[in-house]
Amino acid sequence: MKPHIFLPLLLAATCASAQSAQSKPAPDTIYFHGNILTGAHLRADDNSPTSARVSALAVTAGKITAAGTDAEILPLATAHTSKVDLHGAFALPGFNDAHTHIAFAGQQHLTVDLDNIPSLAAMQAKIKTYAVTLSPDAWITGGGWDHTKWTSATLPTKEDLDAVTGSHPAYLERTDGHIAIVNTAALTAAGITAKTAAPQGSQIDLGPNGQPTGIIRERAALTLIQSHIPKPDAATRRRALLLSLNDALAHGVTSVQDFSDWDDFLALEALEQSHQLHVRVSEWLTFGDPIETLRAHRDHHPATDPMLHTGMLKGFMDGSLGSRTAALAAPYTDDPKNSGLPRYDQKALNKLAAERAAAGFQIGFHAIGDRANSMALTAFDVAKVERMNALQSILPQLESSTHAHISVTDTSRYRIEHAQVLLPADFDRFAKLHIIASMQPSHLLTDMAWAAARLGPERSNYAYGWKSFLDHHVTLAFGTDYPVESISPFRGLYSAITRQNEAATQTFHPEQKLTIAEAIYAYTQGSAFAEKMETQKGRLEPGFFADIAILDRDITTATPQDLLATKVLRTIVAGETVYTAPGVATVPATYRHVPDGD
Repeated sequence: MKPHIFLPLLLAATCASAQSAQSKPAPDTIYFHGNILTGAHLRADDNSPTSARVSALAVTAGKITAAGTDAEILPLATAHTSKVDLHGAFALPGFNDAHTHIAFAGQQHLTVDLDNIPSLAAMQAKIKTYAVTLSPDAWITGGGWDHTKWTSATLPTKEDLDAVTGSHPAYLERTDGHIAIVNTAALTAAGITAKTAAPQGSQIDLGPNGQPTGIIRERAALTLIQSHIPKPDAATRRRALLLSLNDALAHGVTSVQDFSDWDDFLALEALEQSHQLHVRVSEWLTFGDPIETLRAHRDHHPATDPMLHTGMLKGFMDGSLGSRTAALAAPYTDDPKNSGLPRYDQKALNKLAAERAAAGFQIGFHAIGDRANSMALTAFDVAKVERMNALQSILPQLESSTHAHISVTDTSRYRIEHAQVLLPADFDRFAKLHIIASMQPSHLLTDMAWAAARLGPERSNYAYGWKSFLDHHVTLAFGTDYPVESISPFRGLYSAITRQNEAATQTFHPEQKLTIAEAIYAYTQGSAFAEKMETQKGRLEPGFFADIAILDRDITTATPQDLLATKVLRTIVAGETVYTAPGVATVPATYRHVPDGD
């Protein structure tokens, strides 16, 4: 009889052996006298905040080697072991943000940052102040504005920008990145007129006079403008990334799964080479790029690098609810002539997904509207079959060379990013196809002010359906979509357990609330599973990375409002303290400051 070999879909096998306690090297660092939530026994469907707790951790070469009581762990120390007293503080696995745009977040800080601008007038004032600092004819760029937070709730126009931008072309993205407002100079630079046809899945808004209003919707049309904007140089990219990485560490985030430009990945490589990269980054590639480009980018950097590597392919099915570009199966309740902007024809999407699945790529689709989610699920169904067929086709040769029987299983872990509005039957399709729901609960804090008006009462029942996903045994991975929302995981945890806005004056479908344990799981172990790192991230147990967030309160027992006020005292990555809050003493010798710039 042939020996049996289990072959997962990615044609990779791993093995592990446990060292005996006697053979373990002495710890580099011991953290003790803490209230440490290890994540052991924490479940995705947990109904209580209880999980394994220890008071001490031993760390060697960046990984946890022992966890237990002070009495069990402190005797492991030698003369070369650093001992860090946590003074009873609460600690848990470092947060893993499953969806970020760190380059754009940093660049927004370096340009015109319009986050939380309260009105059009305030937006104009900030742009005008920034414009006077620029050289003649330089572009004004930036973003973060959100007209739904203004009293008027009215989109700005090119005339609003023309009044304050002078001769400068201006391009300013809305907070969600799915629409931008541009001025007349930018339209002229790009050659956009009333006769310009928008590419599929995008739109150039025209006013009553038939002329462009300055509002450009979705990536294909936004690119018409972006292609004329000078790209930031490598030094600027590094500076922008460091701003975002600092922000992540200050909020206890030790890993991000990110979608930025390829040039930003190269900038991250430079940071790593100069020992300035202290957040683990899984960088997504662009789904629509040619297969040859995707393979070259995948092979460019070692996949085994625990600090930086490429991850899934990111594709876009539609836009956003806030911009009314999310693709819906029926028109918007508050815009009856509009059903959103799907990016793909289903047949073309299926073909692209199948080709990339056959080449062994993990795929994640941005899908917000119910039509977009349905299209993504259909494409995944096709992709899974194609991937299995590709693998089955090479089994005879592998079996012949190994003289073993080889089994095949599906470990593709396809994902849908956002998954905000679903057709009722599609919860079952998520479960049947084993699709991960990568969601951002903090979006609801903003969206609940207008989501019901966009969707109507029936569709709202199936919106932001975190509990429904868990009830269908679908893996949840939580993130923030930073900088669309703050990178703070505590806002997301608050939203997940309350479904209320931060003022606690409005609630959106409370039946979809999660427990704090379920929400923590999604921000740690669920996110790790989504990037295929669940054996190394998300728990504080022997063999896992020593990535730890130390907080000023126990978030498993805090009230919702206290949860919002949570502060990070210390962030530890690979056993080293890489962030300490102002005023926090006793920084260990391994501390390495993350600078603000080059």
